[in-house]
Amino acid sequence: MLREVNKFRLIVSILLCQLAGALGSLYTASSLEIWYAVLEKPAFNPPSWVFFPVWVTLYTLMGISLYLVWEKGLQQKEVKVGIVLFGIQLGLNTLWSFLFFGLRSPYYAFIEILFLWLAIFLTIVQFSRISKTASILLVPYILWVSFAALLNYQIWVLNP
Repeated sequence: MLREVNKFRLIVSILLCQLAGALGSLYTASSLEIWYAVLEKPAFNPPSWVFFPVWVTLYTLMGISLYLVWEKGLQQKEVKVGIVLFGIQLGLNTLWSFLFFGLRSPYYAFIEILFLWLAIFLTIVQFSRISKTASILLVPYILWVSFAALLNYQIWVLNP
Protein backbone atom coordinates (compact mmCIF):
# COMPACT_ATOMS: atom_id res chain seq x y z
CA MET A 1 0.00 0.00 0.00
CA LEU A 2 1.31 3.44 -0.92
CA ARG A 3 1.75 5.96 1.86
CA GLU A 4 0.25 9.38 1.48
CA VAL A 5 2.83 12.02 0.64
CA ASN A 6 3.38 14.59 3.35
CA LYS A 7 3.40 17.58 1.01
CA PHE A 8 4.70 19.95 3.67
CA ARG A 9 7.76 17.81 4.42
CA LEU A 10 8.41 17.23 0.72
CA ILE A 11 8.25 20.95 -0.07
CA VAL A 12 10.43 21.87 2.95
CA SER A 13 13.00 19.23 1.97
CA ILE A 14 13.24 20.42 -1.62
CA LEU A 15 13.21 24.12 -0.70
CA LEU A 16 15.96 23.58 1.88
CA CYS A 17 18.22 22.11 -0.80
CA GLN A 18 17.28 24.76 -3.37
CA LEU A 19 17.97 27.44 -0.74
CA ALA A 20 21.47 26.03 -0.18
CA GLY A 21 21.98 26.23 -3.94
CA ALA A 22 20.68 29.78 -4.06
CA LEU A 23 23.01 30.79 -1.24
CA GLY A 24 25.97 29.28 -3.09
CA SER A 25 24.93 31.06 -6.27
CA LEU A 26 25.31 34.42 -4.52
CA TYR A 27 29.07 33.81 -4.48
CA THR A 28 29.01 32.38 -7.99
CA ALA A 29 27.17 35.29 -9.59
CA SER A 30 29.63 37.87 -8.30
CA SER A 31 32.64 36.10 -9.86
CA LEU A 32 31.23 34.39 -12.93
CA GLU A 33 31.74 37.07 -15.56
CA ILE A 34 34.66 38.89 -14.00
CA TRP A 35 36.92 36.16 -12.63
CA TYR A 36 35.73 32.75 -13.84
CA ALA A 37 35.38 33.84 -17.47
CA VAL A 38 39.09 34.65 -17.75
CA LEU A 39 40.38 31.48 -16.08
CA GLU A 40 42.14 28.86 -18.16
CA LYS A 41 39.84 25.83 -18.29
CA PRO A 42 40.28 22.25 -19.48
CA ALA A 43 38.79 21.13 -22.79
CA PHE A 44 36.08 19.11 -21.00
CA ASN A 45 34.70 22.17 -19.18
CA PRO A 46 30.96 22.33 -19.91
CA PRO A 47 29.42 25.54 -21.23
CA SER A 48 28.24 27.84 -18.44
CA TRP A 49 24.54 27.37 -19.25
CA VAL A 50 24.76 23.66 -18.26
CA PHE A 51 25.40 24.32 -14.58
CA PHE A 52 22.08 25.92 -13.63
CA PRO A 53 19.73 23.15 -14.88
CA VAL A 54 22.06 20.44 -13.58
CA TRP A 55 22.17 21.94 -10.09
CA VAL A 56 18.44 22.65 -9.94
CA THR A 57 17.82 19.02 -10.85
CA LEU A 58 20.37 17.72 -8.36
CA TYR A 59 19.02 19.88 -5.52
CA THR A 60 15.51 18.60 -6.31
CA LEU A 61 16.69 14.97 -6.19
CA MET A 62 18.54 15.72 -2.95
CA GLY A 63 15.37 17.20 -1.47
CA ILE A 64 13.29 14.17 -2.42
CA SER A 65 15.98 11.93 -0.94
CA LEU A 66 15.94 13.91 2.31
CA TYR A 67 12.15 13.71 2.40
CA LEU A 68 12.17 9.91 2.01
CA VAL A 69 14.51 9.58 4.98
CA TRP A 70 12.68 12.17 7.10
CA GLU A 71 9.44 10.26 6.52
CA LYS A 72 10.92 7.21 8.28
CA GLY A 73 10.73 9.11 11.57
CA LEU A 74 13.08 11.38 13.47
CA GLN A 75 12.83 9.14 16.53
CA GLN A 76 15.02 6.53 14.80
CA LYS A 77 18.75 6.87 15.45
CA GLU A 78 19.66 5.90 11.86
CA VAL A 79 17.40 8.64 10.52
CA LYS A 80 18.93 11.24 12.84
CA VAL A 81 22.45 10.23 11.79
CA GLY A 82 21.43 10.33 8.12
CA ILE A 83 19.91 13.78 8.43
CA VAL A 84 22.99 15.10 10.26
CA LEU A 85 25.24 13.73 7.51
CA PHE A 86 22.93 15.21 4.91
CA GLY A 87 23.15 18.59 6.64
CA ILE A 88 26.95 18.41 6.73
CA GLN A 89 27.22 17.64 3.02
CA LEU A 90 24.70 20.38 2.20
CA GLY A 91 26.75 22.88 4.22
CA LEU A 92 29.94 21.74 2.51
CA ASN A 93 28.21 22.14 -0.85
CA THR A 94 27.52 25.80 -0.11
CA LEU A 95 31.00 26.29 1.35
CA TRP A 96 32.56 25.09 -1.91
CA SER A 97 30.90 27.95 -3.82
CA PHE A 98 32.21 30.41 -1.26
CA LEU A 99 35.76 29.06 -1.49
CA PHE A 100 35.89 28.71 -5.27
CA PHE A 101 33.94 31.79 -6.35
CA GLY A 102 33.77 33.97 -3.23
CA LEU A 103 37.44 33.66 -2.25
CA ARG A 104 38.44 32.81 -5.84
CA SER A 105 40.55 29.95 -4.57
CA PRO A 106 40.49 26.81 -6.71
CA TYR A 107 43.09 25.32 -4.34
CA TYR A 108 41.02 25.62 -1.15
CA ALA A 109 37.89 24.65 -3.07
CA PHE A 110 39.62 21.50 -4.31
CA ILE A 111 40.66 20.47 -0.79
CA GLU A 112 37.12 21.16 0.41
CA ILE A 113 35.42 19.25 -2.44
CA LEU A 114 37.27 16.12 -1.31
CA PHE A 115 35.55 16.45 2.07
CA LEU A 116 32.27 17.18 0.30
CA TRP A 117 32.63 14.01 -1.77
CA LEU A 118 33.32 11.97 1.38
CA ALA A 119 30.32 13.50 3.15
CA ILE A 120 28.06 12.68 0.17
CA PHE A 121 29.40 9.12 0.10
CA LEU A 122 28.77 8.67 3.84
CA THR A 123 25.27 10.13 3.40
CA ILE A 124 24.54 7.65 0.60
CA VAL A 125 25.75 4.76 2.77
CA GLN A 126 23.65 5.91 5.74
CA PHE A 127 20.58 6.61 3.59
CA SER A 128 20.85 3.12 2.06
CA ARG A 129 20.22 1.69 5.55
CA ILE A 130 16.98 3.68 5.72
CA SER A 131 15.70 3.90 2.14
CA LYS A 132 17.32 2.39 -0.96
CA THR A 133 15.46 4.91 -3.12
CA ALA A 134 16.79 7.83 -1.06
CA SER A 135 20.35 6.60 -1.50
CA ILE A 136 19.91 6.01 -5.25
CA LEU A 137 18.58 9.55 -5.69
CA LEU A 138 21.96 10.84 -4.45
CA VAL A 139 24.01 8.88 -7.01
CA PRO A 140 23.72 11.54 -9.76
CA TYR A 141 24.87 14.10 -7.18
CA ILE A 142 28.04 12.22 -6.22
CA LEU A 143 28.76 11.56 -9.90
CA TRP A 144 28.44 15.27 -10.69
CA VAL A 145 30.58 16.23 -7.69
CA SER A 146 33.18 13.68 -8.86
CA PHE A 147 33.23 15.43 -12.23
CA ALA A 148 33.29 18.83 -10.50
CA ALA A 149 36.28 17.73 -8.40
CA LEU A 150 38.19 16.78 -11.54
CA LEU A 151 37.22 20.07 -13.17
CA ASN A 152 38.16 22.00 -10.01
CA TYR A 153 41.54 20.24 -9.90
CA GLN A 154 42.27 21.02 -13.55
CA ILE A 155 41.34 24.68 -13.10
CA TRP A 156 43.64 24.88 -10.08
CA VAL A 157 46.51 23.30 -12.05
CA LEU A 158 45.93 25.52 -15.10
CA ASN A 159 45.71 28.69 -13.00
CA PRO A 160 48.48 28.51 -10.36
